[in-house]
Order: sequence, then structure tokens, then C-alpha cells
Amino acid sequence: MTARRIDGNAIAGEIRREVKEGAERLRREHGITPGLATVLVGLNPASALYVSMKRKACAEAGIASFPHELPAAASQAEILALVRRLGADAAVHGILVQLPLPPGIDERAVLDAVPLSKDVDGFHPLNIGALAMKGREPEFIPCTPNGVIELLLRTKTPVDGAHAVVLGRSNIVGMPVSLLLLQRNATVTVCHSRTRDLASITRQADILVAAIGRPRFVTRDMIRPGATVIDVGVNTIPDPARASGKRTVGDVDFEAAIEVAGAITPVPGGVGPMTIAMLLTNTLRSAGR
Repeated sequence: MTARRIDGNAIAGEIRREVKEGAERLRREHGITPGLATVLVGLNPASALYVSMKRKACAEAGIASFPHELPAAASQAEILALVRRLGADAAVHGILVQLPLPPGIDERAVLDAVPLSKDVDGFHPLNIGALAMKGREPEFIPCTPNGVIELLLRTKTPVDGAHAVVLGRSNIVGMPVSLLLLQRNATVTVCHSRTRDLASITRQADILVAAIGRPRFVTRDMIRPGATVIDVGVNTIPDPARASGKRTVGDVDFEAAIEVAGAITPVPGGVGPMTIAMLLTNTLRSAGR
């Protein structure tokens, strides 16, 4: 059996088209153009690339982009002042502070300065806390966890009553995606570095979400035949056969896992495109309010 590949690029493309239609409607009916401000501090090449990709996605979706770049030597006071100024700007509906910030900057303080109504990354403690409470709805859902759920929904993967195993308990992916799965009536097991007999637990999963940041950690024998495997990992490993001398792989040994899983996301081309798509969705939602 060879697993069905879940095409994150195609599904993200559908969502981007929906966002573009929504942005056009908002402009036509209310004269509002959704706006996303990005804050980049320093010259981290990977961060600069991510911000560039987000700005391009905004342009394609009809969302105004407001880029702000500060030198690596910028003080915490300068960064906080910029974030607060953007928070008061009516043209800005979402604020994205690109992480990591330079050493010496209190990332938590900077993220906490983003108004809840513009926290399109969904990282504010009140947004995360609302996910854990019945009857509460967060202002925004974190983009990558929400992207995982959208992949499951749009591929018609049964979640209600399914046993979902999540590898990783980070604030960015593991914990939020666990809470979102619980909301959709999955039975959720969260595994981490202290979990005993890990493979025996992952083999029980109808849905296996890998988000631990360890290249090709999930092997074939850890997957139940027919399970849906969502690989959130993005890891760089050496590859002498490539001109760059490296390549990107996930947390799952894809070549082996595809022979046993029922459906699986590749890396790249799986969860990654969904993160930006959900960022656009959150920005449109904020503007619509």
C-alpha cells in the first residue's frame, strides 16, 4: 500500500483564492483593505526570506503589506514603540513580529505588546488560553496548528472519535493543535521526550501529528497501517548530491512511511504552505471585524 499524498500547496492555493475573494468583497462593500504589518529586526537571512514570502502572499491575495525593518542593534524600547504604534494604526489589521528576535530582546514582552485584536499569529496567552476552555473562542487561532486542522478537514479525514497522537508539546504547534483536535472530539495523546515506549503509543494513532524538530524521527514501525500522518517538521540535513549541499526533510521518514500510512503530508509542500494561508485568513478576519 502506498499512502495518498496530501498536497498542502493545492489546499493552501484554495484558501488563498477564498481570501482574495473575501478581500475584494470587503473593499467593494465597505471600502476596507485588509492590512498586515510585519516587523523584522536584524538581518537573519531565513527571517528575511519568510517575511518576503508573506509579503508576496499578501500582494497576491489583495492584502496591503506594511513592512517595517529595524537594525539588529535596535533596543527593546524601540521595538515596543513600533509595535504599539502599529497597534494604534487603523489601516493595520494584523501585526506579525518575525521571530527569532536578536539576543537580549525579551520576545515575550514584544509579543504581549501586540493588541489581542491584531494578534494574527495567535500567540497571545489569552488566545491560547481560550483554546483550552469550553465555550470560549479565541480572537485568532495559531496559523500552523490551524493549518493542520484545515488539511484534515479539507481532505475529509475523520477526526470525530479518532485517536490522535501528537508528538511535541510546544506552545507554537504541539499544545495548540492538541487543543484543536480535542475541540473536534478526537481522543488526544500528547507525547514528548519523557514518554515511555513511544512507538507503542504512536502505533495506536488514527491521526499522527509530528512536531518535534528531529529529522526523520518517525520511522515506518511507529505508524499504524492506514493512519493519516501530518508532518510539521522542517529540518535541514546534509546532502552532497545537491548543489547547496543540504536539503529539507520533515520529522517523518517519508520514503518509508509512505509505504504504510493511508495519507501523509510531504516536506516541503505539506503543512508549510498552510501556515501562510492561515495567516492571510486571520488578517482578513481581523479586517472584517
